[in-house]
Amino acid sequence: MRKGIIFDVDGTLWDAGVQVAEAWNFVLREKYPQVDKIISSKEIYANMGKTMKEFGDTLFPFLPPDLRGKVLDDCMDYENRYLEDHPGLLYPEVREVLRQLNWQYDLFIVSNCQRGYIEMLMRACGIQEYIRDIECFGNTGLSKGDNIRMVIDRNHLDECFYVGDTAMDGQAAAFAGIPFVFASYGFGRADEAVGTINSFADLLSLAKKLLG
Repeated sequence: MRKGIIFDVDGTLWDAGVQVAEAWNFVLREKYPQVDKIISSKEIYANMGKTMKEFGDTLFPFLPPDLRGKVLDDCMDYENRYLEDHPGLLYPEVREVLRQLNWQYDLFIVSNCQRGYIEMLMRACGIQEYIRDIECFGNTGLSKGDNIRMVIDRNHLDECFYVGDTAMDGQAAAFAGIPFVFASYGFGRADEAVGTINSFADLLSLAKKLLG
């Protein structure tokens, strides 16, 4: 029987809100001075968990759709490169806990992020060896629930749960038909969860309870 744990990224594995705002503001300043906006880290945090298209629609509603898409693409491209050298803050004990969980379970990452973001996170934080498979909105254009289901199906998982920090994550897990574990230390709130972790290390005992 194959058992797995699927993780969200932002607010679950790390916090890169400040760095993302820095990257996007650099692009706006250097490449789009006509766009009169400075993005705050508060705005980044408020939109974490949305698809990148929703991100752009929220932050740049005043731009024509074609220009909005171009600005968004350039911001995301530079963000990946910037975070490679200025990584977000990995939450305490994430690397060690993933190492231990990997002894018993297959580990995965599914996010609404752009293409290349998850790979950058894994390189920057040195967790590539623990993650079996990944998927994201940037690769497929599909919802998080669809991407979770895709990862479950192609890895033939019999039992698994999704770990995230927002109500949207809980909804995505429900859509995919799997339990949801809420990371209370993250960016959002969630009501429907089979368990709550107040630190990443709490997963060690909770995983045993849920998956054996």
